[in-house]
Amino acid sequence: MTPADTPLPSIGADEIARLLGPAAAAEAIAAVLRDGFDPESDPARTHVPVPAGQLLLMPASSSTYAGVKIAGVAPANPARGLPRITGSYLLFDGATLMPLALLDGAALTTLRTPAVSAVAIDHLAEPDAERLVLFGAGPQAYGHLQAALAVRKVTSLTVVSRRREAVDALVAYARTLGVEADGGAPEDVADADLVICCTTAREPLFDGALVGERATVVAVGSHEADARETDSALVRRSAVYVESRAAALREAGDLLVPLAEGVIGPDHVAGTLAELVTGRTSPPPDRPRLFKSVGMAWEDLAVAAAVHRAL
Repeated sequence: MTPADTPLPSIGADEIARLLGPAAAAEAIAAVLRDGFDPESDPARTHVPVPAGQLLLMPASSSTYAGVKIAGVAPANPARGLPRITGSYLLFDGATLMPLALLDGAALTTLRTPAVSAVAIDHLAEPDAERLVLFGAGPQAYGHLQAALAVRKVTSLTVVSRRREAVDALVAYARTLGVEADGGAPEDVADADLVICCTTAREPLFDGALVGERATVVAVGSHEADARETDSALVRRSAVYVESRAAALREAGDLLVPLAEGVIGPDHVAGTLAELVTGRTSPPPDRPRLFKSVGMAWEDLAVAAAVHRAL
């Protein structure tokens, strides 16, 4: 615990990456769920529109820690050479609410989002899944490649992005990890075992009818009710899993748009991440599995606490 007259430790992006790798971050997420935490109890995210984009307020607590992330989403920043996601995370002692540390919020998000996806992939993807199609080539794409490699023996990567130079950079990075990689097109999902979408798209990225029956799709790019990366065809034919049913029905445009269209009903969700981790549900073998993540405050707390314990 940090005494009141002691400067609050500040944990930057480089130190976060040094202290906690993708596999350890995924284990921190899974451990919270195995210990019985119910994500349905997590406080809803607060959205505040501002001229540059959005401010997001995400508080969470447990018996040992509490914390809050204040994040900025600035869509115009990449054109300025600045990160789209900004912010800080303030970690508290759970018993006293004394501040423990201030973490780089963007780096925490870049670590925790792939960690959540890794847990989902580990429970949904076929054991022999090795062909990955990755939509996006920003920081989350790098994190998700690492996360996928932490839980599956990915040998082939196809990167789909509008920015050719970003595709080339991610392809080159993947090859340093021993993965056969190249750029591709949306139609390449037809041959994928695993499809990961981490983009800022507001409309579907590919034809969901092309996705194979044994494939797993992970969509993490949006937490807005009118934005989606997957189409209604894929949602309709897939077994759908989410972090929280309540959060998904508030924020997951990938599900809310098909629901509004009448393509699916409100009971279409097959299960949650907690149900997968605790063995209360398992994916069907005869249709695609879709994990739609919106990002939740308890996930930030789980990873921030693991970073702090690793100091």
